[in-house]
Amino acid sequence: MIKLMSIEKSYKTGSQQLKVLKGLDCHVREGEMVAIMGSSGSGKSTLLNILGLLDGFDNGEYVLSGESMAGLSERSAAKYRSRFLGFVFQSFNLIGFKTAMENVALPLYYQGVSRKERNVRAMEFLEKVGLTDWSEHLPNQLSGGQKQRVAIARALVGKPRVILADEPTGALDSTTSREVMSLLRELNGEGITMVVVTHENDIAELCDRIINLHDGQIVIDTVNV
Repeated sequence: MIKLMSIEKSYKTGSQQLKVLKGLDCHVREGEMVAIMGSSGSGKSTLLNILGLLDGFDNGEYVLSGESMAGLSERSAAKYRSRFLGFVFQSFNLIGFKTAMENVALPLYYQGVSRKERNVRAMEFLEKVGLTDWSEHLPNQLSGGQKQRVAIARALVGKPRVILADEPTGALDSTTSREVMSLLRELNGEGITMVVVTHENDIAELCDRIINLHDGQIVIDTVNV
């Protein structure tokens, strides 16, 4: 599903070039659930931004579902994001003045889906995450766990093949974290490929593999048994 070969990425800081990813190689198979770990500055966020087509790379090759992602225009990147990728963030990124249903439906608006169909599909995915009764609530009327479930429903509504989750349990207590990971694991069981960035060992242990980054390179790639 995902193949990264010799990926390099640098950022300019003043007159200096800061090399963040240094020839990184990584393959994620379809239907796999992979955790990415590493200390601050190891390259986790940069890697996730490249996987999510939110940032480009300097050298190497990124193949997503058999198609090269090199040199994409913003329009093309947006098309691939819409077609293949769903995003879940630590801070939920919900729009405060929209209801749970409206937040979930939002990606479909950008795909040109009619309002009626958007709402039907949004309710379908709210039901999937157990929040049918909360569809008309605003984000400030929801708990942290409920907000993350809305965010997961929003990530799912476009029927992506890959979900990229950036610290999805970082703002949650331990019980709610386990519930959210159980939901992600269940969705993974339905065939969705998951890449989860986390700094929490117990969260990483719930994934199929743990990839550890250090100084822009993969130093450990462990299969959980």
